[in-house]
Amino acid sequence: METVEPVDSPLRVGLVGAGSWATRIHAPGIVDHPATTLSAVWTRRPEAAAELADTYDATACSSFTDLLDSVDAVAFAVPPSVQGELAVTAAEAGKHLILEKPLAADVAQAERVARAVSDADVVALLMLTLRYAVRTRDWLAGLAETGGWTGASARWLSGAFLGDQYGNAAWRHEIGALGDIGPHVLDLVDAALGPITDVVAARRDDGELWHLMLAHESGATSSVALASRLPVRPTAVEFAVYGEHGLRVLGREHNGGPESYTALLDDFAAMIDSGVREHPCDVHRGVHLQRVLELCRARASR
Repeated sequence: METVEPVDSPLRVGLVGAGSWATRIHAPGIVDHPATTLSAVWTRRPEAAAELADTYDATACSSFTDLLDSVDAVAFAVPPSVQGELAVTAAEAGKHLILEKPLAADVAQAERVARAVSDADVVALLMLTLRYAVRTRDWLAGLAETGGWTGASARWLSGAFLGDQYGNAAWRHEIGALGDIGPHVLDLVDAALGPITDVVAARRDDGELWHLMLAHESGATSSVALASRLPVRPTAVEFAVYGEHGLRVLGREHNGGPESYTALLDDFAAMIDSGVREHPCDVHRGVHLQRVLELCRARASR
């Protein structure tokens, strides 16, 4: 395994992917952050890699191996099946990882990524957008301090798959609302009420509207509604936790992606510099969420 030195100069980051999320969030976020620099870009579409690299004076690599040879860390903005495959290779090469959700195509692949990360002793953070927002962190801290929460309801209803920004990505349609936005919602209700231990019920209609009932280790129960093909503008996102101290509600910040990505990079650079490897949104969190996603699908197929 290659040894990566502590961060005393900007971390050289290679970006894998050149789609909407890569161009709107990853690339500008890496360029703007004082601890990182965008050194290289690679995708399986050379013309897209060249266009994005030219925008930020980075190098367009002809292969993933070439990218790994020129960077300290890799940020992924590709379908989960591709990420799950390449992330193992990157970790084995000693590169720190910025990962998208879901972590991989299935639990087995997610576990392989986690093992590679642990064996290589690299940092690996999952881009769970809501969790890096200051208001979300404050909300969760308040819930933990107060305690006594017995239930929650969450909804994320959007028409994202009906528009051009995300609707043209075939892989998003393949994983559906559960795979695309489910990790955000499952992660937050899990963080609010304690670990999800079972999916009591799961139902999906023909329009990919999901209804879930979840059991938590604390004894609490939560209900979730997810959709990406409803004609809803703007996206409706709301989390409500209730119990002996009343009701606590959290909504989604409009266009909070850039701020959350900056917060992720803050934590990412600090972890590399300090040698810390555990984080609420680390690779092991990704494996846990992958297991819950798989259980949701299994319940819905009965």
